[in-house]
Amino acid sequence: MTAPLMPKATAVWLVENTTLTFRQISNFCEIHELEIQAIADGDVAGNIMGLSPVDNNQLTWEEIHRCEADSAADLVANVMERNVKEKNAKAKKILSPSQRNDKPAAIAWVIKNYPILADSQICKLIGTTKNTIDAIRNGTHRESAVLRPKNPVIIGLTTEKELDKAISLAQARLEKARAPKKAKKKAPAKKKTEKKAAAKKTVAKEKAPKKEKAKKTTAKKKTAAKKTSKKAEK
Repeated sequence: MTAPLMPKATAVWLVENTTLTFRQISNFCEIHELEIQAIADGDVAGNIMGLSPVDNNQLTWEEIHRCEADSAADLVANVMERNVKEKNAKAKKILSPSQRNDKPAAIAWVIKNYPILADSQICKLIGTTKNTIDAIRNGTHRESAVLRPKNPVIIGLTTEKELDKAISLAQARLEKARAPKKAKKKAPAKKKTEKKAAAKKTVAKEKAPKKEKAKKTTAKKKTAAKKTSKKAEK
């Protein structure tokens, strides 16, 4: 069950305007039963004005009367409220008032239970901002003192499949970061020396024929020059 918008004000209204049991009001508003009793006794929330869950379309009078007749029954939010949550689980665009109110609690739940999730993943799952996540993580959020972590799957802000997928990705990222980096194997010095020697031999073999040819050419030139000089003398 998801607590209504302004749960204490709603609890005050239900105490004052219905004959529901403390347990029924406690379950619907997600407030401890003893606190509901304190509200009824006037010890708590004396300065809080009641807020009708009927007027804000979270409950119908028919549902209230059904639970008044059966003290073992639990209040169920109206169809419109449930449909909004179902649509949001797919599109994450339309939020009911209670869902918007529960976003900080959902962020607190994720941070507490899955600290390995990156802020970008939490933003995508719940539809929030990194500034809000930082504020809740650091305890500087305006509701930090009264935040009660709530499972975002139960609230309807995300699906179990999406949450599991995000956790798997975060775990894979951690394992990759922890894995030791493989060093490139260096070839032994001997092998490198052998390769260089072989390369030099190959170059020497290629140059040898050229040197011999050059010697023959030089010898021919010298012989021709001698013959020319002898003719000139005659």
